Order: sequence, then C-alpha cells, then structure tokens
Amino acid sequence: MSDRGLITLVCVLVYLVFCLGTGVWAMRRTHSSRDFFVAGRSLGVWVSGIAIFSSTLSGFGFVGGPGLTYSMGMSSVWMILSAMTGYTLAFALLARRLRVISELRDSVSLPDVVAARYGSRSAGALMAVALLVGVMGYLATQMLAMARVLQDVLAAVPAIGELHLVTCVAISTAVLLFYCVTGGVIAGVYTDLVQGAMMIVAALLVVLAAQQAVDGGFSGMSATILADDPEAIGPWGTLGMLASMSMFFLFLLGNAGQPQVITKFMMMRRVSDIRRVLPLAVIAYTLSALLWMLVGLSMRALVLQGGHDELGNPDLASPAFLQAFAHPLLAGLVFAGLLAAIMSTADAFLNIGAAALVNDLPRALRGRPLEPALPAARIATVLIGVLAAAFALYSHYANERLLALLGVFGAATFTAAIVPAVAIGFNWRRATGTAASVSIGASVVINLGIEIADVTLPYGIHGGIPALIVSLVLFLGISLMSPPPRLDPDIEAALEL
Repeated sequence: MSDRGLITLVCVLVYLVFCLGTGVWAMRRTHSSRDFFVAGRSLGVWVSGIAIFSSTLSGFGFVGGPGLTYSMGMSSVWMILSAMTGYTLAFALLARRLRVISELRDSVSLPDVVAARYGSRSAGALMAVALLVGVMGYLATQMLAMARVLQDVLAAVPAIGELHLVTCVAISTAVLLFYCVTGGVIAGVYTDLVQGAMMIVAALLVVLAAQQAVDGGFSGMSATILADDPEAIGPWGTLGMLASMSMFFLFLLGNAGQPQVITKFMMMRRVSDIRRVLPLAVIAYTLSALLWMLVGLSMRALVLQGGHDELGNPDLASPAFLQAFAHPLLAGLVFAGLLAAIMSTADAFLNIGAAALVNDLPRALRGRPLEPALPAARIATVLIGVLAAAFALYSHYANERLLALLGVFGAATFTAAIVPAVAIGFNWRRATGTAASVSIGASVVINLGIEIADVTLPYGIHGGIPALIVSLVLFLGISLMSPPPRLDPDIEAALEL
C-alpha cells in the first residue's frame, strides 16, 4: 500500500512541476491584458478543442460527477448526455459571433462583448456581477476538489499521513495562484492540451479497471445495484424523471451559458477553425465522461458486494476507486491529470473574475479599465482566489453538501444570466439592452435567493430552472414590448453571420 501511494504521489508531483513550469513559460508570452485574458486570440484547433472540453469536465466531472452517480445512480448521467448535445448548440449559436465581435471591438471578456452588442454599459456591468457570483460557487468547487484529491494522495503515503482539509486547501490554493498569476489563461489552455489527452487515455483504462474490479464485470455491477435499488440503475435514477429532465435541460442550455467554455471561442486563431474544433471537443468529452459514469457505479456495486467499506461522503468515490482498485500508475495518471484539469479550469474562472474586476466593472463605472492592466489583473486573481478558498471552506463546514451541487449552483447562475442575453440575444437583433440588463439582474437575485434560503422545489426540480424561466420571460417580453434597437453597423453585420 505504501509503494502504491508513493507511486501515485510521484506521478502527481512530476505533473505539478510540469504545470508550474508551464506557468513560468506562459509568463514569458504574456505581455498585455489581451494575452492574460484571451491568449492573444492565437489558439489553434487542437488547443481550442481540448481546452473547451477540459473546461467542462474537471473537478466537477472527475470528483463531483462520480459522487453524484454513486449517490443517485443514472440520474447524473443526464448531465453528461445534455453536455454532449449542448456543445453543438453552443457552437451553432455563439462561436462565430463571439469570435468576430471580440475582434471587431478588441474585447477581452464576455461582459465586454455584451456591452458592445447592446451598446449598454449597464448590461456589461450586470453580466460582470453575475459572473463574479457564479465564479465563487464554481471556483469553490474546483478548490475543494483539488484539496480533497491532494488529501487522498498524501494520506496513502504512511510517511506523510492524512492532512487536515484546511491545510490541503491552503497548499492547493498557493500552487494554483502561482500558476494562474504567472501564466494567465495561456498557461491554462496549454496545460489543457496535455492533461486532456491524458484523461482520454485514463478514462479508457478505467473502463478495463472497472470491469475487473466488480464481481461479474458490468453485468454483475448492474445486477448488484438492481437488487439493492432498482431505481438507481433505471433510466431516471433515484431522482426520478422530472428531476433528471430538469438537469438535462439546464445543462443542455447551460453549455451555451458557461463562460469558461464560450470565452474560448474568443481565443481561436481563425473563425474557419470552428468547424474542426466542435467534433474534436465532443469526441474528447464523450470518451472522458466514461470515468464520471463508471467510477460512480463501480464503487456503488463494490460497496454492496462487500469489496469496499461504505463511503462516508459520495465525493470520495473517485479517489477511493483509484487508490484501491486501479493500477498505481493509472491512479497516478488520473490524479495528476485531474489536478491539472482542476488547475486549468480554476485558472479560467479566476481569469473571468479578474477581468470583471479589472476591466468590466471599471469600464461600466468610469469608462476605462484599471491601469496598468496586467499587474492589476494579477492582483485581482490573488484576491479572488483567496476569497473563493474561504468561501469553499465556509460552505464545506457551515453547510456541508455534495461537492458537485456547489458546482451546479455556479452552473445554474451562469445559465440563467447568459443564455437569454447572450445565446438568444446574439441571434436576435430585436433584443434590447434594457431586456438584457433586467433578465441578468433577475437571474442573479433568484438564484442567490433560492440558494441562501435553501428552498426545495417539488419533484426534485433544480432551483436554476425557475431562475432561467423568469430570466427568459423577462428578456423576451421586455424586448418585444420595446421599440426595435438601433445597432452599430459592425455589430449588425456580425449578428447576420
């Protein structure tokens, strides 16, 4: 066991050193806020495709996802299915327009582009606020995931033992901030390329490990779970049809409302690359999602068969499976790739939050970003990282929940704010700046209200659904009741693409 844990730790350390080296390398290529926030709009097909899928399937997918599958069975698989379709929807609705408008107006963030589309500083400012709220929830997910993975890796080495979660959060936050502050988004996307390839290979190897670990293989897995809880292995899982479908539609539309995904459209080198980036992202996500589904189901079957002790927390499903049933090199590969995925996704959220503080809100309030922009961006990154780590620990100890549900709150906040104003508004010239501002503001208030008041909706329907519905109704209704807006010629031309 000690050798196994040591091998895993060495793999993780080697890859973390690589990631930190990538940050230093990227720092030499980061000369301006445009480089820091949108990678100088220089990403090729492979980097863009892998970065887009990696931004979706990170700590949320590889720690929270198996935890949800372990606890609710097939219900969580609807998130995976919706994401696969959602990529196509997001590309069709936004890829060309975001890329073109960002270049026309030299925009470095999503609120920048929103303000340009509607000719409205308030719309851009409210979008920045919505992103900051969602970033805190989603970034806290990444930080908790990274800390828990680090805790499990170190605990498997007797000479080190289990460290307190607070200590692991402090270590992982320090490493993360060094990586993000030095390299900006360039470090994140190029690390994505390597770790994405690693995770595809690891997911395929996990299929073999799961087949061998469970008595009876996949058939035995299904039979064991069926005997214990038929609903868990059924098409809707333990949550039932309405709850599963609410998650499906939330995540289906959510891909067009996830800033860490759609801002990558602004970073592509050429508009013509979009047709090749989409299939690459979908195929890579599909293969990697095998880990989400099979690890959760395998651990549930193994616990029921007596092959493993019952888990104290469903979020431990992935670390427990890798430590106990995967080859140590495979475990090391997955843990190393997972930490890199978390770091690169967290980098994207830190980048988005820093842009809101340094560029978007100052532009809305005083007409120009903070200067000098690059040092200000790095300071803002540290500030947001420390606050998110504190929020993660507060959420864990004061109101403990499944790790993935904190990520779902962030995803729901993004979806309700971005889908109407961006996914629809960038395809409908009739949409107005007032409608965008009201819908964004309402979505933030509703999502925060439901989360803070801990409101439970009937039939397991997620709280993000009413926020999205209200946001859509307000956006469409106000736009239709208002006079048609006058668009700048370049924006009108971009919307006709």
